[in-house]
Amino acid sequence: MTAVQESFLPFDIAAAQNVGTRLSRSSEPDAAVSEVAAWLEQRQAAQVIGDSIRQAFDEVLDGQRTGRFDIDTLEKTEKTYLGTKVEIILRSAFGLGRGRSMDYVIAGHEVDSKFTVGQNWTIPSEADRHICLLVSANDRKGEFAAGVLRISDDVLNPGRNRDGKRTLSASGRNAVLWIANRAKLPENILLHTSQADREAIFGAGGGRSGQLRTDELFRRVQGRVINRNTVLTVARQDDSPKRVRDARTKLRSEGIAVLGHLNPHPQIAQALGLDIPGKGSWLSTPLTQVGPESSRAKAEINGLFYAVPLPGEQPTVPAPL
Repeated sequence: MTAVQESFLPFDIAAAQNVGTRLSRSSEPDAAVSEVAAWLEQRQAAQVIGDSIRQAFDEVLDGQRTGRFDIDTLEKTEKTYLGTKVEIILRSAFGLGRGRSMDYVIAGHEVDSKFTVGQNWTIPSEADRHICLLVSANDRKGEFAAGVLRISDDVLNPGRNRDGKRTLSASGRNAVLWIANRAKLPENILLHTSQADREAIFGAGGGRSGQLRTDELFRRVQGRVINRNTVLTVARQDDSPKRVRDARTKLRSEGIAVLGHLNPHPQIAQALGLDIPGKGSWLSTPLTQVGPESSRAKAEINGLFYAVPLPGEQPTVPAPL
């Protein structure tokens, strides 16, 4: 047994036998495909793949240097590289070895990586009879899909493009063992922020001050977790934590609190009914003081109670943290 094979043990054979029934409608399950899907599922594949896609997009966009946040603005060569980037990050995330002829070895089987941001995958002839990990993502919709399929004539449309590649047929889609289908992709905050707000953020201080752009980001994007990459893209500077700390000081005077991952901020976010920022992420929210008898979601801060303001309600100035 090779070192690569040993890295896949122990393997849950029962899970491999059951995964086809739970993930696919195929009437003739492929044992090897089921084993690959089960191996991935046992390792929280949906979460890992979603996070890996987000990382791949962000790294190719290179927002800190370019200010870009939308893959539609990538150069043609960069868009072509997205698939390779996803393949590389997934290999690292799952700790996979390379196959002899395909991209990965998963549960002892050679598996090829296929990625698309379109509606279908283009499959080359050399993938015939091989297992593929099919991954797709739509950043505007905030969705991704991932599944496992063995390629054959039965699962492909007959037509070929100029490179001789074929697309997955309707019956091919039905045969996929879906690990994730229309799953939530980690949010691209800037892409999903209004054009008016984006223009205000990037234009703050005449567009010449990374700190003013960061201030405006947390002023306008409230109640949503903002990750480090978003701050880097807006500030175009290295020290995103310092930019956020300075924004927190500035926005306190406007009644806006910027919560991070250190205690007691996660507990405050939870008490307020907000998403909880993890390490390297933040969330801004206005706060207004309420009485201890209030039935609203509220957090105790320095002996007083605060809640997220209702529409038309003014925040308490300064914010308590």
